[in-house]
Amino acid sequence: MDLEEAARTLKNIPLFSKLEPSKLKLLAFASDQLIFDDGEVIFSTGDRADSAYFIESGEAEVFVDFDDKHVKVNHLGPHDLFGEMALFLSTGRSAIVIAKGDLKVMKLDGSMFLKMVTENPDAALGVMTVLSEKLVSTSQSLANKS
Repeated sequence: MDLEEAARTLKNIPLFSKLEPSKLKLLAFASDQLIFDDGEVIFSTGDRADSAYFIESGEAEVFVDFDDKHVKVNHLGPHDLFGEMALFLSTGRSAIVIAKGDLKVMKLDGSMFLKMVTENPDAALGVMTVLSEKLVSTSQSLANKS
């Protein structure tokens, strides 16, 4: 994927949709495209958080450890962003994310991601919205499991 195409892909992320093309290109330059096979682990609980991920195509599932077992708390699909929460907390990953089928993602450099969010109020508001939605979804999922 060339830089122009990667920047257009990033524009699909709601929190980056209002960024200037030059900033999108900078973020795209600091990103990698990765492909995962069905069942492949993208990251695990405790892994170092150095990036966020944007799903270009495919699906993934998110699991947390709860009562000594893996509990599915979310299903991700095209244009979903994941892995950003640990960047804000500067901690290790709090969940396990596993590809469900073939998965193509854009791996966004963590420091560049944080720079774009902190320098752009629309992106910051978008992140707050995404994180709030994830908290509600995860809470509902865990409540349904107990």
